[in-house]
Amino acid sequence: MDVSTLYEFTDAFEVTNNVKQTFDEYGYVVIRNLLNKVELEKLKGTLEGDNARAKYGFARDDGMGKKAKYLCWNHPGNDVTGLLARSEKVAGTFEKLLGGELYHYHTKLIMKDAFEGGAHNWHQDYGYWYHNGCIKPDMGSVFIAVDKADQTNGCLKIVPKSHKLGRIDHIAVGDEVGADPERVSQILPVLPLVHAELEAGDAVFFHSNVLHRSEQNSSPNRRWAFIIAYNRADNNPVKVHHHPQYTPLNKVPNSALLNCDEVANDEGKDFFLGQSNENKSLKERTVD
Repeated sequence: MDVSTLYEFTDAFEVTNNVKQTFDEYGYVVIRNLLNKVELEKLKGTLEGDNARAKYGFARDDGMGKKAKYLCWNHPGNDVTGLLARSEKVAGTFEKLLGGELYHYHTKLIMKDAFEGGAHNWHQDYGYWYHNGCIKPDMGSVFIAVDKADQTNGCLKIVPKSHKLGRIDHIAVGDEVGADPERVSQILPVLPLVHAELEAGDAVFFHSNVLHRSEQNSSPNRRWAFIIAYNRADNNPVKVHHHPQYTPLNKVPNSALLNCDEVANDEGKDFFLGQSNENKSLKERTVD
């Protein structure tokens, strides 16, 4: 990973001009230790103990013999996961990187379990969100490593500066939708990929047009990722879709996460149900 995109989170961390310029140039920044050990254990305990995974979780065939597992919801809520999504260190940081007021678009837990976790094809998030009525790509995601992620268990692969290429056509691959493989094969020799190898608690903040993917997990080590997607308030979708239109985000101080007694509460989160893709159009065949 390019060290120029790496930053360390401390209580004094700020989005300086240098951080913003790095994000604008590469399309992403990595912030080490965004969650400290106590915050990380609180998040892990919440995710592992939440019965929403059994009620609302679903899997998608990666087209290569394995399945990726998902849990996805539209509104942050007031529990540990919701306060993390509303925290200054996450939402406040990303508002400065994306240059304006944000709202919560959705949150995903992606579960690549040991030996069986499916791959995710090359894609841009805006390749999906474009079809949701979002006119501009003024959107992005915060990828927080719940477990250590490296090349053995399917870490994130990113193509730096690919957000400058504009939206790439996406096509169906298995149960998923991915960027046109021919176009990707033309891009990679020009803009080589990097492996976002992360320790648990590290995070990647990336633009919605950044090309990225991840491989299958054939290792004995689980790789879960907690991903929060945001949209700029001034990019309110022009049509009603399965993710929310502008909903004001009530940000909270970073201390709210540790002070939260509401470990897991599904109320008001509006979970996305992973219906079968049979008879669905291309633009509907995605969790994003």
